[in-house]
Amino acid sequence: MSVTVRVPTTLRTLTTGASEVTVEGETLAQVIENLEAAHPGFRERLLDEEGNLRRFVNVFVADDDVRFLDGLDTKVPDGETVSIIPAVAGG
Repeated sequence: MSVTVRVPTTLRTLTTGASEVTVEGETLAQVIENLEAAHPGFRERLLDEEGNLRRFVNVFVADDDVRFLDGLDTKVPDGETVSIIPAVAGG
């Protein structure tokens, strides 16, 4: 199952500047695993030491925040888009 991953500007050094990449995966965990295999460095930027999504990284499958779905077990339909959005804080 092929999915498109939208890569934020801050992580494009891992994809040689590409704003979108295509990887395989039926769940978000598989997508991240395959993203790491194709573009090393994503796992440590997206997941903490316990293997959970980092607090300040938001991931969406289509328009749905995976934190309100099944987290890393969220199903990713064939042809869907996964968006990685770093949280922005300000004061």
